[in-house]
Amino acid sequence: MKVYNTLTRRKEIFTPIVPNKISMYVCGPTVYDYLHIGNARPYVVFDTIRRYFEYKGFEVTYVQNFTDIDDKIIARAKAENKTTSEIAEKFIEEALIDAKNLNIEPSINPRATAVIPEMIELISTLIVKGYAYEKNGTVYFDTSKFKNYGALSRKNIDDLIAGNRISQDENKKNSTDFVLWKPYKIGEPKWESPWGFGRPGWHTECCSIVKKYLGTKIDIHAGGEDLIFPHHENEIAQSESYSGEKFVNYWLHNGFINVDNEKMSKSKGNFFTIRQIAEKFSYDVIRFFILNVHYRNPINFSDEQLEAAKTSLERIKTCLFNINFMLENLSDEPQNNLYEQCDKYVELFEKNMDDDFNTAGAIGIIFDFVRFANSNINQKSSKKFALYVSNKIILLCKILGLEFDFKNHENFDIINLIDERTEAKKNKNWQLADEIRNKLLAMGIILEDTPNRTRWKKINQ
Repeated sequence: MKVYNTLTRRKEIFTPIVPNKISMYVCGPTVYDYLHIGNARPYVVFDTIRRYFEYKGFEVTYVQNFTDIDDKIIARAKAENKTTSEIAEKFIEEALIDAKNLNIEPSINPRATAVIPEMIELISTLIVKGYAYEKNGTVYFDTSKFKNYGALSRKNIDDLIAGNRISQDENKKNSTDFVLWKPYKIGEPKWESPWGFGRPGWHTECCSIVKKYLGTKIDIHAGGEDLIFPHHENEIAQSESYSGEKFVNYWLHNGFINVDNEKMSKSKGNFFTIRQIAEKFSYDVIRFFILNVHYRNPINFSDEQLEAAKTSLERIKTCLFNINFMLENLSDEPQNNLYEQCDKYVELFEKNMDDDFNTAGAIGIIFDFVRFANSNINQKSSKKFALYVSNKIILLCKILGLEFDFKNHENFDIINLIDERTEAKKNKNWQLADEIRNKLLAMGIILEDTPNRTRWKKINQ
């Protein structure tokens, strides 16, 4: 299995620190509002990667934080005359609802405020070791003391300093130094520390959460590519200065989501929450849409793209539903000549996923498998073979977090109408049978009558 490591800018053979076990940390959202489609991408992408690791037999410890103290949370709390914890807990609850609907598997989700003691201990150690300093109640990390600063983002520290000679904070030794602890301001949450009452800087929370739940060295750290600098760069500086060892073996970053070919932004009015999108498209369509593009590439978000994803996903659902519907009429006679072909689709799926989790290629293989199923499963097929094909397709979809409930699927209404038409034909009620056929045609469904059953498909499918 190969993964693309942002630190080295190349694909590398994946080798975990502990055989068959993986420690994985993903930067979570700042909870001051509902999750937006940009938040959905890392949720879906890295959940899928976790699922694939587990499919391959790894035991994965997966941690994703909630940033529940931040300037934006404080601003919203003041605007709504609420506490920051009230705002944060409300939107954590809403985020968990969206995550569940996106079929994100449960993970360890620590709040930043739950590791304040760990952050204070980390900062204190950095001061003692000479990597941090305190000035007027603010603690800064001294970037000049960490020789590898800029390695992840490929930024040169001298260039960064030259480009930021005028610092807005005169207490800094270097313009690139970043805050580890902020002094208390009236109206803001506060915690007691050796440097007075205050609150931690953003970059410190992830280091402390990783150390508490996963240790000082982990296999994978992941997040959106906008976090490479300064957030992940600053995490490396703190963690490696603290422990004296390499912090992360593999850095994974997902690409941006653009809206109608422009970067999503509230100021541009092209900002969409997951909840808003789900009013028009189901959560499984949103997940499928995200996985249709390689995780490192940008995605162009639009209604047209989501409609295309919905239509494509329906092809898979229809194939599985048709197999499920015909099972009771299939014979138990053995059919052995095509099993090997089914296994080849699984091998090709794995080949794509083993190549830096190429979900777009893996989905292409699923569609090849669906075409194979549509062509080779009919009234002459054995029940055992039909089940084998169906279960393999279901398995591959499940690895991607796509799971289907046939009992509640919209196709159920179609099947009911087909059953009514079949009954009408038995009773020689040709007028009713034609009316049902026309009704289905208006729904975009065409029928094909065979000696054993009536097959159906959507127009242009």
